[in-house]
Amino acid sequence: MIQTGLIQSAHNDLLTDVAYDFYGLRLATCSLDQRIKVWQVDESNGNWNVEDDWKAHDATVSKLSWAHPEFGTILASASFDRTVKIWEQTSFASTTDSQTNGAGAGSPQAASCGSSRWVERAVLVDARGTVRAVEFAPHHFGLKLATVSSDNHVRIYECLEQSSLATWQLSEEVDVSTLPSASLSSSYSVAFATPTQTSATLEGASATLVAQALQQSQNPATQGRPGMGNREADGGWCISWCKDRYWGEIIAAGCGVSGAIKIIQLSPSRRPITLLTLDPSPSPVGLPTEAGTLLASDGDTPTPFAITSVAWAPSCGRSYHLIATGGRDGHVRIWRVKPAEEEADVEGEGGDPKWSANVVADFDHHKSAVGRVEWNITGTVLSSAGNDGRVRLWKATIGNVWRTAGSIGVEQSEDTQDADVNMGENAIAE
Repeated sequence: MIQTGLIQSAHNDLLTDVAYDFYGLRLATCSLDQRIKVWQVDESNGNWNVEDDWKAHDATVSKLSWAHPEFGTILASASFDRTVKIWEQTSFASTTDSQTNGAGAGSPQAASCGSSRWVERAVLVDARGTVRAVEFAPHHFGLKLATVSSDNHVRIYECLEQSSLATWQLSEEVDVSTLPSASLSSSYSVAFATPTQTSATLEGASATLVAQALQQSQNPATQGRPGMGNREADGGWCISWCKDRYWGEIIAAGCGVSGAIKIIQLSPSRRPITLLTLDPSPSPVGLPTEAGTLLASDGDTPTPFAITSVAWAPSCGRSYHLIATGGRDGHVRIWRVKPAEEEADVEGEGGDPKWSANVVADFDHHKSAVGRVEWNITGTVLSSAGNDGRVRLWKATIGNVWRTAGSIGVEQSEDTQDADVNMGENAIAE
């Protein structure tokens, strides 16, 4: 049974993002109206009440992210005005010398938030395009956040002064579209260095040649898409951090209309590298030969659709990772990503450990573009929201079957459950 609540007229325009805090008792929303609202749940009756409301940017606010509570009550917002802003909730007494959110002392916004107010602590202005997503890193990596913008760059920021939140350093800037892919498709494993190794055995020059040739072969197909091209409105920009501390700082990122997600490893001692590319296309245009060239293959290249959302599930002791994606083709896909093992799962002449991935579930129930996918705290239930106006839940059951756990819409009552989806040997048993 799905229990739902409704917030009437939350904003004066279309909502663009909704984000719960760590405890799930507060909710931040943003909209095309350039405003951010913070809501507090009344646990006695389940109603959500506005705690604060302010104009945050000079254009659409695209994404919100809460920092871990060990750093304080901190919120990051991304906007089409090409900025990312850092907000902190403080008491009135501590905001006398700070720039506040603009709500006057006698305004309804100031009165509604009691003895606290949100303060703008920093503005990040490095993006050369509209900022589409922002997400704080897992707390064990410190107070860091990642952003992705329509210039196809992922930027990593680190707070140098946690007491004031005023100084943020741009530690990494990666062009995702040109970062060489370490694999040609999801069915091919990737050679890379594990945390205990200092170098990977995949030849850098050969990998670069393969990536360049593949990119050149795919560009004509992308440019020839009827009514699509490379328009910004047709693209998708999304990011999600790996929650597992052991593998270091790894982020999943998607940019543009490629329809692929790149798994990128970040390291302070070397440049970012692509560990794996998640591409749902059945096969690449060609396979690499020993000389680093591509062999042509028969058949038309599948039309790629932009990935609009990606979510990396908490591992919770699993030996593999689950990554969910939602795209403009209406598909919700769940990927099973197997990390490299130092002794087992060894392939190749040099016995090098490899990452691999395969699709374990593929749903097209939304029949329209998917705007958001998100996991629960244990990584066992996936939710997706689409342009069909419905939120759908997906869950893996005993017997290696991923199935719908229900759906809810604004105008209709709860759906009957859809047929099970059995991915055979690729399915996952919890």
